[in-house]
Amino acid sequence: MSGILTGFAVVGLAVVVGYIIARIDLLGPHARPVLSRLTFFVLSPFLLFTVLAQADVATLFSALLPVSMITAAVIIGVYALVSALILRRRVGETVIGALSAGQVNSNNIGIPISLYMLGNAAYSAPVILFQLLVLMPIALAILDAATSGSRNLTRILAQMAKNPMLIGSALGVLVAVLDIDLPPIVFDPLHLIAGACVPVLLMSYGMSLYGQRVLTEPGRRLDVVIASALKLVAMPALAFLVATLFGLPADQVFVVVVLAALPTAQNVFNFAQRYGVGEILSRDVVFISTVGCLPVLFAVALLLDHSPA
Repeated sequence: MSGILTGFAVVGLAVVVGYIIARIDLLGPHARPVLSRLTFFVLSPFLLFTVLAQADVATLFSALLPVSMITAAVIIGVYALVSALILRRRVGETVIGALSAGQVNSNNIGIPISLYMLGNAAYSAPVILFQLLVLMPIALAILDAATSGSRNLTRILAQMAKNPMLIGSALGVLVAVLDIDLPPIVFDPLHLIAGACVPVLLMSYGMSLYGQRVLTEPGRRLDVVIASALKLVAMPALAFLVATLFGLPADQVFVVVVLAALPTAQNVFNFAQRYGVGEILSRDVVFISTVGCLPVLFAVALLLDHSPA
């Protein structure tokens, strides 16, 4: 249990610092968009490269990968159907809401939770792989088309190919698959820059909380509640069901459920800022799921057997 508290203490401190920075107006009115662009175009690609480049290939392509993919796909699909057919939201907002419901914080919280609670930071790597190499390209392509008004397939593919986070992820996986041992003179500078990503992103999120209250946007409270419920309750429960159907041993079922119970990724909020759609929706779901997943993780740890087979 101390692993859960340690991971959230790290995250909580950075968020609080960001909130204080915004409260005292330390960085001025343009701080949030500047930090958003910095994390999207520079820091996140470096972090994703270093994490994936060091990941064990057997762990990357283990049974955890298809179980996590199926779980996320179902949750995202359920929210998308509700948003489009019942709530009648536009495409861009539906994408952000669906990501808020089904994209977990596999980096900022997933890595420390995997290390302290599961005993191996690499357990989050398959989820990172799926989200960055499959889910993110599809989501960003739809967001590009929805916000720019373009339906040109060539342009969409070109935007995907130029996406810095996708490039960093793909290169990291390539290094891991080819078992390339990068010398310290190459890897250490990359790791130095990557190390700035998590605190900057979390402080940027903390800054966004100043002067704001959850569930205050008229007409969008239901969206937030649905996405939060899917993230906190339905996703871990579905992960348990899918892992059981796959016949995974008890310790791997525990890993899959813990990863599914992680809160919504701050990157979703970053995407919402970048494309100017669903920002408040993503911010509220990130906040609710980050606070709410703590008791969920405790319940998972108490209810499931997580001793190695």
